[in-house]
Order: sequence, then structure tokens, then C-alpha cells
Amino acid sequence: MFPETVLHTDRLVLRPFTDADIEDTRASCADALTQRWLPLPRPYTSADATAWCTSVSHALRESGDGIHFAVTDARTERLPGTVGLKKTDWRARVSEVGYRVSPWARGDGVAAEATRALARRLLADHRFERLELRAATADTASRRTAVTAGFHPEGILRNAGFVHDGRVDLVRFSLLPDDLRRPAR
Repeated sequence: MFPETVLHTDRLVLRPFTDADIEDTRASCADALTQRWLPLPRPYTSADATAWCTSVSHALRESGDGIHFAVTDARTERLPGTVGLKKTDWRARVSEVGYRVSPWARGDGVAAEATRALARRLLADHRFERLELRAATADTASRRTAVTAGFHPEGILRNAGFVHDGRVDLVRFSLLPDDLRRPAR
């Protein structure tokens, strides 16, 4: 399993979730645009947010599947988003990253910055060989974030994702250790 850790960028702190994140998590996950692209419970309630912040996110790390971070603003401590790893294959040294941006932080580069920090940790410090990212073909903001964070598109995974409205095609992106040596876009 990944060790519990805290990561820092110039303006963000990536840390484990706590009960202080419950209300921002509820508000963000109940947002219509978030609900459009992520198959979260609908309606997303305070009970859902409490479970995520106090147990589910921690259990994912403890299971070895990945690690999930509350992305907080270093100045205000408000939660502009989340970033995490899942489907970690320790033997192959491959994992998949995902992110969510709160409505009040969209367009501010939070997801790309947090994703790049986590990618550096995974690929450089933990010596993983590949980080994957999947985004719905119609989710232009998420696809733009992937490219900004330095990921390379590899192709379309037909009918590979699901959202509340049904099945969607996904673009698969990857980031390799050598890609970290190049500046993000």
C-alpha cells in the first residue's frame, strides 16, 4: 500500500481526507456538472460525503488499490478538488489517476497541478513505470486537464465508461517517467 503522506505545490496541499472536508465534498459532488461526468450517488448527501471523507477514501489506500487526496488551497484550506490513484498494479508498476474539481475552483488549473504533483510522486519516488488517465470523449475540460498535466492521448476506449446518462467512450491517456523530464503544457 502507499504510505499515508502529504504533498505540496506552490499553492496546494494534497492530504488525507478528514471530517473537515465533508461539507465541501457534499457540495462539490452534488453539483450538476460533477454529476454529469462521475457516476456518484444521486442525490449526493451529507451521509455520502461523510462516508467518503472518514472511511471509504482511507480504505482504498489500506486495500492497496490506490490513494486519494483532498486537494486543499494552502491559504484558505478550502477544498478545490480531489485527486487519487486507483486500480494500482504493484507488480507491473502501473496505476490510474482520477480527479474532481469543485465548482468554485473550475478553470483555475487545480486538477492539472495536483495531478502533476501526484504523478511525480508515483513515477519518480515510487518508481512506477506508467500512469494512466481516462476521460469521457465529450468531457473537454477533463481532457484539457490531462494534456495540461503532461499526459499523452493513446486512443479511444469504446463504450468503456458509464455515467448517469449511460455508457460513454473514453480517451485513454498515459504519462511515463521520461515525460516528467519535459515541462507540463
